[in-house]
Order: sequence, then C-alpha cells, then structure tokens
Amino acid sequence: MLGVEPPPPPAAPPAPYLSAFLAAPLALAVVDRRGQVVTANAALSAMLGADEPAALEGRTAAELVDLASDSRTWHSYREVLRGRQARLTCTRRIKHPDGHSLWIQVTVSPVPGGRTVLLSLTDISARRELQARLRHLQMHDPVTRLPNRTLFFERLSAALEAGAYDGAGTGRIGLCYLDLDGFKAVNDTLGHGVGDRLLAAVAERLTRCADRIGYDRGAVAPLVARLGGDEFALLVEDSAGTEQLAGLADSVLRTLQEPFDLSGQRLAVSASIGVVERHMEGTTATGLMQAADTTLYWAKADGKARWTLFDPERNAHRMTRQALSSGLRPAVERGEFVLEYQPLVNLGDGVLRGVEALVRWDHPQFGMLSPNRFIGLAEEDGSIVQLGRWILRTACRQARAWQLQHPEAPPVYVSVNVAVRQVWDSDLVADVAEVLAETGLPPELLQLELTESAVMGSAGRPLQALQSLSDMGVHIAIDDFGTGYSNLAYLSRLPVSVLKLDGSFVRGFQYDDGGEHATPADAVIVEAMVQLAHRLGLTVTAECVETAAQAARLRQIGCDTGQGWLYSRPVAPDRISALLTTS
Repeated sequence: MLGVEPPPPPAAPPAPYLSAFLAAPLALAVVDRRGQVVTANAALSAMLGADEPAALEGRTAAELVDLASDSRTWHSYREVLRGRQARLTCTRRIKHPDGHSLWIQVTVSPVPGGRTVLLSLTDISARRELQARLRHLQMHDPVTRLPNRTLFFERLSAALEAGAYDGAGTGRIGLCYLDLDGFKAVNDTLGHGVGDRLLAAVAERLTRCADRIGYDRGAVAPLVARLGGDEFALLVEDSAGTEQLAGLADSVLRTLQEPFDLSGQRLAVSASIGVVERHMEGTTATGLMQAADTTLYWAKADGKARWTLFDPERNAHRMTRQALSSGLRPAVERGEFVLEYQPLVNLGDGVLRGVEALVRWDHPQFGMLSPNRFIGLAEEDGSIVQLGRWILRTACRQARAWQLQHPEAPPVYVSVNVAVRQVWDSDLVADVAEVLAETGLPPELLQLELTESAVMGSAGRPLQALQSLSDMGVHIAIDDFGTGYSNLAYLSRLPVSVLKLDGSFVRGFQYDDGGEHATPADAVIVEAMVQLAHRLGLTVTAECVETAAQAARLRQIGCDTGQGWLYSRPVAPDRISALLTTS
C-alpha cells in the first residue's frame, strides 16, 4: 500500500462545517498524513463511482486519483502531506467504473491545524473536449478536412525526433510534395466554390491512395495534408526506400488522371510531384521541405504532370547557381572581375586590328569562372548593368593605355559585349559618352557587340540608342551572326558596321590531308553572307578560327577579320602589349 510515516490521529472536521463539507457540489475528501481518506462527501463518491462516501474511507487517496503514476507528482504530493509544500495542482485522467473516462483537476492543500490535507476534484472533461475540438479545428483544413500545415510540421518533427532514437523502424522517411497544374485557371474561370470542391475531391482521392498503400504494406498509412492553396503532402514514416516513394507518386498521378465530376461539371487535372526519400538521421524538417520544394520546381520545369526524384548533384548545381547570383553585385564592388583580351586579326595581312574584351570572375570559392557561368545570371537579376559599366570602363581605359604605350603601332580597337538589358535598363549612350570622355579613347576605337537576337527587330529605344552610338563614331557589331533570326534584309536599316559569323559555320570548314573540304555547304553559306555583308558596306569577322586551313579558306571567301585559337587564346593585357611591340 502506498503511504508515508504514521501521523498523529486525525481530528474530525469541526462540526459547524461538516454539513457544508458533505453537501458541497465540489468533490472533496479529507486525507490524513498517511495518505488515507478520512472522510469524503457525496460529490466525490459519485464522481468516482462509489456506492456511498463511507466506501471511500480508509482508501489510499493516491490510488483513487492516480497520483503515483509519475515521480514528480508523487514527490510533490508527499511533500504536501509532510507539510513541506503548500499546494499541489495537477490534471489526471481516471477510469469510471461504468467504463467511461474522466479528466479531473486535482488539488491537494493543507487543512489548518496541520493534521490533514484537503483533496478536491473538479471534472474538466467538457473543457478538455472543447479544447480538443478547438485544436482539431486549428490543426485541420476546413475545405478538405485534412491536417493543415501546422499539424503536418508537428507530425514531421515528431517523426524525425522519434526516428533519431528508435532503432525499431527503417530509420528512413519519405515525402511526396505535390501541387495541381493549372489550378488557378479553375478558380479564375469557374469560381472559388468549384475550386474548393475540386480540392476536397482531390483530398479524398489522395487519402484513398494513402490508405491503399498502408494496407498493402500492413503499416500505418502515409499522412496526407493540405499545406495551402493547391499544395498537398504525403508523409511516409519508416520508408522502405525510393522505390516505395516512386510507386506512391505513380499511384497518385494515376489517381488524379481520372476526370472529376463536380455537380455535373467534369474537370481533368494533373499534378507535379517532388519526391524526397532519405535517412532520418541528420535530416531536419526544414531541410526535407526545402529539398521537396526544389524537386517540385524541377517537376514543373521538366514539363508538369510528372514526379521527379530529388537529385543531390542537381541540387548542388542549383545551390551553386544561387550562390553566384547572390554574389554578383558585391563581387563588382569588391573588384573580383578581370578582363582578358582575344586578338582580332586581319585575314589579309595577319596584322592585329583589335581585341575582344572577355570578362572573367575570379571567385573566392569557385575559382576563375568563364562568362557562360554568370552572364546569364547577371542578365536575369539586372546586375549586368552594373557589371557592363565596369567592363566598358576597364576595356576603354586599357585600350587607351595601349595607344599611349605604343604610339608607333597602328591603334587597336577594343570590342565590348553589350547585353540587350543594358540598352533597356540604363542610358547606354550616356554611359559610353562618359567613359570615352573619361578615358580619352577615340570613339572609332570602340566596338560594341550585341547578339543577333537582340538587334534584329529592334525598334524604339534600342534602335535610337544604336543610331546615337553610331553617330558618335562607335562601331556596332552583331555577334554570333547566323544563329538567330537571320533577317538579312533588316541589316540595311540598322546602324551596324560589322558582322561576326558564329563559330558553328567556321567549325564546318574541315579539311583532310589532301586539302579537300568535306562540307561545301558551309563554305557556300559563309560566302553568300560575306558577299551580302560587303554589298551592304559591312565587314565580316569569323569566330573560332583554329587552323591555318580554315583561315586560308575564309580569306579566299572574303572574310575580313579572324578570331580564334589559331591566333591566340584570351590573354592578359601585358600579352597584348607584347604583340603590339613585335608587330
């Protein structure tokens, strides 16, 4: 029997208060210092299912209300009995003899006089039930009745925490994260009422799918939750591996492919699903959801109506891309970019005529990066304007330095690539005028290169900018010509002075030891473009010239300038100075 050291014999409750004690609606009992019930009232006997209050006398109070079930409560209770603690309040769930359960609030406090304590019980079952209902409403989506984002993350965090210490399961977790393709169009065209009915129908199918998977495995069904909007998640605890998650994703896609009949309105929807499966150890809820969100994005980018499995290598590439993108603007301010220069050589006499400025990023983490690693990112986020100004200023300053250092040599022009966003998002004409004035470089020694797709079809501001630059004396070149619109007739209306043939045409000039070219069609195309360009008063530069045979053929066709590894790779400014000294 539970108890403590025997105290002095208890005194009965004072007679004036006995009647009030026995008739009180609050369940009460007087307990002696040994923990045994001295007397109880009718409310307590009714709550505990006793025949009469006298049946409780001599019973151990701790057993009646389960005070010994946890060590902390049991210790506090004994301290109250010994007079060392003023009060104990706790909540307990007890079993009524008729089978139903009760939630009660237990309070134990000393009775003046020091020989007994008063035990009082309050039935809080209704309050607990209300709290449970409120929590259910708080944790469930009202449209689909599925667990919402809050409950999902609570379950996910609990699963990961349990998986870190429980060696009984597989130690793995899986997640299918999906959203409906084109759901916004349903809301926009048919109304949110139809959209909500569709979401509820989707939730019902996902739940059936999860229940079927759980039944087939003989395990708990995956948790299905609506995370918001048209986003749903299926959480698989103790995953059996990626094959199981792939099978679940396939099942979900097949389930959703069947048309939905919503009050006579037939709708067909599809879903994109990101699938993640991994060890629980070292996995966090945030990390798992980030991986799932990324993979869902891949599924949509890959064409929608499909599932995609998380790929660490692809994610590493994405993270690298994100790191580069976020570091572009600060990198310009920190001076992490450098320029190299590739010679542009006259095909007729082999004399250096100009150089193309090519930017490199000396990244502190990833090393020296070529333009194809970051220029596209700079165009996307607009930092190409800031970077382009730096390239223009640096290249013009260097070209002017060469001119001053080698007054005896023919001056070489510098060719700078310009993104179309620089024309739209900045005053390119003002930028060029400012740089030329600042560096002292003559306008005719600056050439600006724009891609064919950026120039063709230009109108309004871009065309006006190009015309103003041409009027200033700056040369305009079309880069990678022949790969875009190839609207040759439009060239006559553009202030363009140079065409740069795309390297794919030059690479087609392949020769064997006998000197016979293997691809005559490329030669015919290039020759036609060169002749047309010359008739329009334009000069032609051939890119990617790698062999003397290619150079000879291009010279024969009539190309004016060549650029490529035959002459030089992109080099530092001092190497260009050396070439000017020896020319």
